[in-house]
Amino acid sequence: MVEFDDTFRRHLRELFVWRRDVRRFRSDALPNGAVERLIETACLSPSVGLSQPWRFVIVDDAARRRAVIDDFKACNADALNCYSGERAERYAALKLSGLEQAPAHLAIFADKASDTGHGLGRATMPETLEYSVVAAITAMWLAARADGIGLGWVSILNPQRVQHVLDVPASWKFIAYLCIGYPEAECDQPELERAKWEHRRSPDEFTLRR
Repeated sequence: MVEFDDTFRRHLRELFVWRRDVRRFRSDALPNGAVERLIETACLSPSVGLSQPWRFVIVDDAARRRAVIDDFKACNADALNCYSGERAERYAALKLSGLEQAPAHLAIFADKASDTGHGLGRATMPETLEYSVVAAITAMWLAARADGIGLGWVSILNPQRVQHVLDVPASWKFIAYLCIGYPEAECDQPELERAKWEHRRSPDEFTLRR
């Protein structure tokens, strides 16, 4: 049995602390195979019924990338209209994607039509299929940080338009669009906290005992 000592556990916690949602990327290209290696790590994640529902689309085509960027800009403008006053000013000042700077784009979907795993564990909670994909993304995020690579999750997108732009099967549900590259800077504090949009709260605020 593999044993992990206190030093490893300390370093693992530091990895969690220093993981960031990166928006500002350097223009350096990633090493050949870097994204594929991150996908390999993601595929080590647990999945309900061993369904392995994750589907990865490496977006290299410039026209498809541009279409995703255009969709982000449209969705971001709509989101800005949801705020007013000082909050709108703060929102407008935020940098919410690194789509135009990041050297790599990766879209991730959940294949809801897959029969891998034979439906085990999904009868009462079918959404666990999508949760499994999110778990894989988290593993990828930590692995990227350990390699000095930044990852940014862009959620201000229209899922149907992304599905169309990337020409994927209708049974695939859009989960995430990731920007991947080397970060301009490293920080142990969330960017949205530094921008005073929100602050990290104590675990006590989210914990109940029954």
